Amino acid sequence: MKGKSLAWIFTAALAGTGLSAVAQAQEKFVTIGTGGQTGVYYVAGQSICRFVNRNAENIKCNAPASGGGVANVNGLRSGEFNFGIMQSDHQYKAMEGVAPFEKEGKMNDIRAVFSLQSEVFTVLARRDANIKGLDDLKGKRVNIGNPGSGQRDTLEEIMKEKGWDKSAFSLAAELKPAEQASALGDNNIDAMTYFVGHPNGAIQEATTTVDAVLVPITGPEIDKLLAAKSYYTKAEIPGGLYKGNDQPTQSIGGKAVLSTTAKVDAEVVYQLVKSVFENIERFQRLHPAFKDLKPEEMIEVGLSAPLHEGAERYYKERGWL
Repeated sequence: MKGKSLAWIFTAALAGTGLSAVAQAQEKFVTIGTGGQTGVYYVAGQSICRFVNRNAENIKCNAPASGGGVANVNGLRSGEFNFGIMQSDHQYKAMEGVAPFEKEGKMNDIRAVFSLQSEVFTVLARRDANIKGLDDLKGKRVNIGNPGSGQRDTLEEIMKEKGWDKSAFSLAAELKPAEQASALGDNNIDAMTYFVGHPNGAIQEATTTVDAVLVPITGPEIDKLLAAKSYYTKAEIPGGLYKGNDQPTQSIGGKAVLSTTAKVDAEVVYQLVKSVFENIERFQRLHPAFKDLKPEEMIEVGLSAPLHEGAERYYKERGWL
């Protein structure tokens, strides 16, 4: 009897070990490329993972800081990331294989998941630098952004329309988003650039530590850019969000979008999408930039790539498509 009991325990232990191994084998790990830790992309990625890790079966989600939208496209291409947050224009440019992705060629397998917050190309300048418009940036110390960032790509498009290169600035810094607010406060740069949803922590930090003003991005070259590039729209930063900036500021903008590739398993995408949309009201409370998100817009507005089949399946189940 004792021998039978021991044999049963041993068999049960082996069975338990086998079940555990099967469970571990089924568990999938996904990584979302985000942005700098002071930016909205990072909060968005962390928030998505929060709901996935709580609600999706056998999926573990991680959302590390990254170099930004262009870097996230490249991360999707290389397989470093399963998902990536990027500007809507980056999704389009990757799919079409145009600058800054012309060397890599068309990314035929990029897929849309959903769009997120509206974003605005933002220039914040020290008041004592006397920068009142786009033309006043010439000859100044400007952070053009780190390579791979959204602000760098958009600024370079604007510079092309203006006929400028980096020599137009007395200093063309390549600081990461988390570094530029302190650089502005320490008088190491005259202006910082960002393509970001508002309100934003880095802009709040800068405007509370130094007398700084938002710079309107307008003019004939901007009108020409808007006419030529359908992924950009006129945008506005509301007045009163930041100290010393009581009036609205005109600029250009677009949407932040969550992208993936056709290689990512449809069930993983389905579970991620389901985890977010079944908790959309909680998601909206995790950052002020998310408060106006509407599912019917998130599944369409700003998406230039085809929907991933896993996302499409969920949207059809909900009757949204």
